[in-house]
Amino acid sequence: MQSQNSKRKTKLKDRAYKYSIEMIEFIDTLPKDTSSQVILNQLLRSATSIGANIIEAQASSSKRDFTNFFNHSLKSANESLYWLGLLRDAKKIRNEKLDYLLNETQELANILGSSILTLKGKR
Repeated sequence: MQSQNSKRKTKLKDRAYKYSIEMIEFIDTLPKDTSSQVILNQLLRSATSIGANIIEAQASSSKRDFTNFFNHSLKSANESLYWLGLLRDAKKIRNEKLDYLLNETQELANILGSSILTLKGKR
């Protein structure tokens, strides 16, 4: 039987994977002008890095490495928030999917930040 902690890790991993798929689908629908392409390339890299670093964390050999990969995931989530906000504020796109992705990115960042504080014993 899976432990509660193991279930939470699986849930976070699955959520980040689903988020990456949704981000890819979203990016593929956006305008292809020069400035959008630059932003979208950065967004694709940072958004998909969130889940990739969570996977790396789960394969780490120490608590320190695990925490380090979660830190990288959090940084990628924060970067993704920046690019999504830039798309919104530059009026490149404005729709419900963007709002959903901004919210989901913020929730992933909150989960990662909370996990990092717990791992560091500050919570």
